[in-house]
Amino acid sequence: MFLWKKTKKNQIRLDPNNIPCHIAIIMDGNGRWAKKRGLPRTAGHGAGADTLVKIARHAYDLGVKCLTVYAFSTENWKRPQEEVSNLMNLCMKRLPQIVDLMEHRKVAVRFLGDRSRLPAPLVKMMEDEEARTAEYSKTGCFLNIALNYGGRDELIFAVREIAKKVQQNEISLEAVNEELISAHLYTAHCPDPDLVLRPSGEIRISNFLLWQSAYSEFYYDNILWPDFSEKDLERAILTYQGRNRRFGGV
Repeated sequence: MFLWKKTKKNQIRLDPNNIPCHIAIIMDGNGRWAKKRGLPRTAGHGAGADTLVKIARHAYDLGVKCLTVYAFSTENWKRPQEEVSNLMNLCMKRLPQIVDLMEHRKVAVRFLGDRSRLPAPLVKMMEDEEARTAEYSKTGCFLNIALNYGGRDELIFAVREIAKKVQQNEISLEAVNEELISAHLYTAHCPDPDLVLRPSGEIRISNFLLWQSAYSEFYYDNILWPDFSEKDLERAILTYQGRNRRFGGV
């Protein structure tokens, strides 16, 4: 049995039994999208938020259980202060709308990253939105939004938490293994991503899910994130379905 998705020019034939359980997306190219149109960068970020709503809706409709999106990295603080402030304001404005959509689909929303540097009102909003959808955790469906997130920063956090437990004799040094480290990451509630997408033409991981993506399939596309469509998502999944995941075996 196959799932047919009709388009104007072709048909994308997806195997519903091989939909990635967890897809992670580096939402890149918002600024360039705006520049090409003679618009301020903030317009690109707003358009990117619209695309997130569209892609999240379609991903869960296709059967994806977990979606993790890179919204703001620990390195993004290097951007001009005005842009950073606008991004924080955009989060305050748009995240509740995105959570509304997830609540309708019974998807739990989690925020990944270090909250200590984020504005207090934004942190309060994040906590409220997580609480609003917490009951849906039992469905196994999650939308993870990475805000002030960095893969190396996450690993430092996990190592410190584990070291603290070793010092307090809660666990032994010999107990430290891959499973224990994974259990102390921000994504402990989700399996590792099966598929990592990066639109915009850049071919790098940019400090995103460094531990979790060890055996992920990667898909790169030249399309800027605001232009990324449901059909583009299906193409990425179709490419994923054509790969042989051996996880180091034969």
